[in-house]
Amino acid sequence: MTSQTAVAEAQPDLGPRKGLRGHPWLTLFSVAIGVMMVALDGTIVAVANPVIRDDLHASLADVQWITNSYLLALAVALITAGKLGDRFGHRLTFLIGTTGFAVASGAIALSGSVSAVVAFRVLQGLCGALLMPAALGLLRATFPAEKLNMAVGIWGMVIGVSTAGGPILGGVLVEHVNWQSVFFINVPVGALALALGLVILKDHRSDHAPRSFDLPGIGLLSAGMFCLVWALIKARDWSWGDGKTLLFLGGAALALVLFVLWETRAREPLLPLGLFRSVPLSAGTALMLLMAFAFIGGLFFVTFYLQNVHGMSPVDSGLHLLPLTGMMIVASPLAGAVITRLGPRIPLVVGMLLTTVACFGMSRLEAGSGTGVMSVWFALFGLGLAPVIVGATEVIVGNAPLEHAGVAGGLQQAAMQVGGSLGTAVLGAVMAARVDNALPGKWAGAGLPPGRPEEMAQAADAVAVGVPPVPPGTPPDVAGKIAGVAHDTFVSGMSLSFTVAGVVAAVAAVVALFTKRGSNPEAAAGAGHI
Repeated sequence: MTSQTAVAEAQPDLGPRKGLRGHPWLTLFSVAIGVMMVALDGTIVAVANPVIRDDLHASLADVQWITNSYLLALAVALITAGKLGDRFGHRLTFLIGTTGFAVASGAIALSGSVSAVVAFRVLQGLCGALLMPAALGLLRATFPAEKLNMAVGIWGMVIGVSTAGGPILGGVLVEHVNWQSVFFINVPVGALALALGLVILKDHRSDHAPRSFDLPGIGLLSAGMFCLVWALIKARDWSWGDGKTLLFLGGAALALVLFVLWETRAREPLLPLGLFRSVPLSAGTALMLLMAFAFIGGLFFVTFYLQNVHGMSPVDSGLHLLPLTGMMIVASPLAGAVITRLGPRIPLVVGMLLTTVACFGMSRLEAGSGTGVMSVWFALFGLGLAPVIVGATEVIVGNAPLEHAGVAGGLQQAAMQVGGSLGTAVLGAVMAARVDNALPGKWAGAGLPPGRPEEMAQAADAVAVGVPPVPPGTPPDVAGKIAGVAHDTFVSGMSLSFTVAGVVAAVAAVVALFTKRGSNPEAAAGAGHI
C-alpha cells in the first residue's frame, strides 16, 4: 500500500472544503476565540486580585491560591488533555473545554467565598487544558504544511495580544464595573466560541489514534508536574534551600523518572517517547521553554517596574506595554509568512537574538527612564518573540504524527507553562539575592537609620517588588529617601534579572539552529481549496 493510499484511507472524507464545516480559515477563527478567552484569563485576574481580597475578606495566601490553583491545574493536565483529544477527537475536546471554561467563569463571578473561587479556578484550569491542545490539534489537521505557519502565526498573535491586553481590560472592568465582570466576560465569549465550533469545526482522526488510556502514566506525569510547578511557585516564599522546596523538587524528579521508565513499557503510552527521536521537535520544546523563561519571567518584573517604581495604574502600565503588544500583532502573521517561505530555523534564530538584545537593553533601564526608551526595548522584545512563538509551535506540532497532534499541542503548552514558572521563580530568586545584598549598603549610604533584622527583612520583601517600605507617619524627607533607595535597589535587581534572561535567550538562539519544518502530509493530502 502506498503512503498516499494510506493517508486517503485514514481520512476518507477530506474533500474540497467549500462549505462552513472544516473550512481552514473559519476553523482558525473559531478556535482563536476560545484560545483568546483562556489567554486573557491568565493575566486579567491579576488586576482583580486586590479587589477580590477586600470584597471576600481573604488573606494574601488565599489570593495567591486564586492564581496558583489555575496555573497548577493547567500545567498538570495539558499533556493528558492533549491525549484525550487524540483519543476522542479534538473537536469534541475543544467544545467541552470551551463550555466548561465559560461555565466555571460564571460560577466564579457568582461565588461568595474564596474557597469557591479557588475551586472553580481549578475547574477553569482543567478546561483550559482541554481547550488549548485541541485548538492546535485542529489547526494541525486542517491546514497543509504551506499554510500551517500562517495559521499558527495568527494563533500566536491572539495569545500574545490577549496576554498583554489582559491587565488593560481587567483594569477598566474592575475600575468601572466590578471584579465579577472580569469573569462574567468569559460567558458570552465562550457561548460564541461554542456556537461557532458546533457549526464550523470538523473532527479529524487518524486510523492510528490511541484506543486506550495509560492510567499509570497519567498518574506519574501529573504527580511530577504538580510537584515541579508547586516547588517553583513556593520557592520564593520557602527559599531554594528549604527542605520543603527540595522535597517537592525531589518528588518531581522521582515521579518523572518513573514516568519515563513506565512509558518505555506501556502498550499505548501517554507521551510516546519516540516523539523525541525527532531532533527538531525536541529542540522546539526546549526553545519554547527557554523563550517562556525569558519572556514571562522578565515581564513579571516589568509590571512592578511600571506600577511601583513609576507609579502607574494597571491601565496605564498596560498602555505602556502597547509597543510590545502592537509589535506582536504586526509581527506574528508576518513571521508566519516568512517561516512559510524560508523555514523556521533562520526566523527563530533571529527572533531569539532580537530577544537577547531586548533583554540586555531592558537591563539598562533606570528608575527615571522615560517612555521613549522603554518603548524601544518593549517593541524589540515583541518583535523578537513573535517568530519564536509561531515557529516553535509549528516545529513541535508539525513534526509530530497526526495521531499525536493533541499530545504535541499539550507538550508545547506545558513547556511554555513550566518555562514561565521557572523563569519567574529563578529570576525572582536572583532579584531577592540582589536586594538582600544591595539594600543594607544603599540604606546606610542614604543616611537612613538601621532597622532591626526582622524590619530589614520585611523591607527587603517590599523592595523586591518595587514598593518603598515607608512606615506610617514618616516625615516626607525621610520617605523620599526611602523611596529613592527602594527604587534604585529594585532596578539594580531587575537589571541583573534581565541580564540572566538575556543569557538564557542567547542559549535559546543556539537551540533554534536544530529546528526545521514539519511535513504535515496528512493534512496536505486532503486540504482542498483554502
